[in-house]
Amino acid sequence: MRVISGSRKGTPLKSLPGTSTRPTSDKVKESLFNKIGPYFDGGTVVELFGGSGSIAIEALSRGMEQAIVFEKNPKACAVIKANAEKCRMQELLHIEKRDARQAAMVLKQKNIRIDLLFVDPPYAAVEYYDVIKEVIMQELLADDATIVCEHDKNTALPEQYDTYIQITSAVYGSTAITIYEKRGY
Repeated sequence: MRVISGSRKGTPLKSLPGTSTRPTSDKVKESLFNKIGPYFDGGTVVELFGGSGSIAIEALSRGMEQAIVFEKNPKACAVIKANAEKCRMQELLHIEKRDARQAAMVLKQKNIRIDLLFVDPPYAAVEYYDVIKEVIMQELLADDATIVCEHDKNTALPEQYDTYIQITSAVYGSTAITIYEKRGY
């Protein structure tokens, strides 16, 4: 696993050993960023169920100005911190050591506006995608925000979350990526 493109291109990243996290593969990550826009001009990325933090780091490498990663596993938090330090992004990446289901409340308190929301819970925990509804209800997404969900290819996510409609979905082996954007933007 590595940073695919941008200012930290080629930097190898660590992941937590074992099966408690499932890092997004380089192939999936590259395809994802090709779909949502390869480079950014600032903005905030929020990664829920962070694992290794590779999506947030990739977004920062491609031009996002800040990242917030929610991860409750202390060992995974240590990996995210090490990856941010290796990429010299520790000032740009903030780790919230808590359950991602608390994200809407925490982000609302911090007055955060999200430009890119990446949701990748454990595949068996489909109910965790409901955190998207909370984020929308709390009005935390910028008008042109993109929501990205990584999930098992056999899990069907809804066609829309409130005013955010599914614009594309792609399958990579056993993994699927579904992307949402605001209708009428």
